Amino acid sequence: MKVRAFLWIFLWCLPLFSSSLHADELTNLLTGKTDSAVAGTDKVISTGSSVQSDKKIRERLHSIFRELEAIKTVSISVNNGVVTLDGEVDSSASETKALQFAKQVEGVVEVQNALVINRSMSKRLQNTWDKLLVMGKQTIAALPLFLLGLLVFLLFWMLGGWISRRQNLFRRISPNAFIANLLGQMTHLVFIMFGLVLALTLLDATALLGTILGAAGIVGLAVGFAVRDTVENYIASILLSVRNPFEVNDLVNIDNFEGNVASLNSRATVLISPDGNHIRIPNATVFKAIITNFTRNPERRFQFDVGVDTNQNLLVAQTLALETLQIMPGVMPDPKPAVLIEALGDSNVQLRIFGWVDQRQHNFGKVRSEAIRGVKQAFDQASIVMPEPIYNLRISQQTETPTALKPSVASVIDRRDVQDVSVDRTIADKVQEEQQVSDSENLLTANAPKE
Repeated sequence: MKVRAFLWIFLWCLPLFSSSLHADELTNLLTGKTDSAVAGTDKVISTGSSVQSDKKIRERLHSIFRELEAIKTVSISVNNGVVTLDGEVDSSASETKALQFAKQVEGVVEVQNALVINRSMSKRLQNTWDKLLVMGKQTIAALPLFLLGLLVFLLFWMLGGWISRRQNLFRRISPNAFIANLLGQMTHLVFIMFGLVLALTLLDATALLGTILGAAGIVGLAVGFAVRDTVENYIASILLSVRNPFEVNDLVNIDNFEGNVASLNSRATVLISPDGNHIRIPNATVFKAIITNFTRNPERRFQFDVGVDTNQNLLVAQTLALETLQIMPGVMPDPKPAVLIEALGDSNVQLRIFGWVDQRQHNFGKVRSEAIRGVKQAFDQASIVMPEPIYNLRISQQTETPTALKPSVASVIDRRDVQDVSVDRTIADKVQEEQQVSDSENLLTANAPKE
């Protein structure tokens, strides 16, 4: 129905269009031709062509070709605006140039190409030799200017390098050593680019600068994709040196790797584990990982569980454990220690004991160890039963009597060594040794802002 309605409207309006448009105009409208397209044909080919106009075209082309050594021998014939070029040229560039000049002359309708390129070996060698001579003369003439441009470029290169090594200047802008070094490198690059622009300006070759920058951009993009991980680690090192989520010797947990921080360089963060092993984590991983810093807050809480018999008075057990922690060296009085009932089991009640340690004065692990020993000893003295696991034993006859165990050497060791809760400097000393032997700059500084 829609198609029929459209046809009916078109047939009804057709007489109106036909009465207002000429037949030729209606044809042009239906075929898509415009007035400018139709009129353009009359402007290209003139009806006033004559022998005199052909002669003017030929003379004009002769005068142009005589001025150019490469096409001066080309013969020209013109008939009714059609130009025919005949003869021999030395290269395709000369052929293209002759055809271009012929097409630009006013009144030319068409250009017939009858030119032949001379491929003679001797002629080509002669042309090549002539071009080399011209290039040599131009190079010798431009040599002083080239040396001056090279001298300017080298001077700016050395000046930028000298300024970039003045780290005290950049440390005033940024106290972070890594950022200061980066600013120095950027300053050096700016001086190099400025010297290059001046040198190319002296040589009148500033257009070459756009080509160099374009090529450098393409090469930089390709190299960026090739060393994407390296670039990502470098950028992460910049951000980490600005944020400083940890300092040297901080005990941290990064991506489930725990250890003391030894250094942060432009590629990775180095940890020394409690076992003395080196752990190298890429900075990109460090920047995106969840970091637990156990040292940033010197006060750290420890906890352990103790099971007591279900028949014991829990209030007495809790009070005794709390009093033991309060008089124990290394356990802070504020925040106060706590003893909570964690769970009720089948054969025991589990108590969870909490205490706080100042890690600047005492070792966390040692204080926790002493707390466990002290609570156990206090429970034994108060006859608080801690249920033991039940085992089924099968006894068989032994043919040989085992040798009696000798007293352990540990029994004669001074108890003060066991009960020592002072700060352990073992890993800290290893971190210091690592910094002395490392050949890369440590980006972590004591006066840097902390996150």
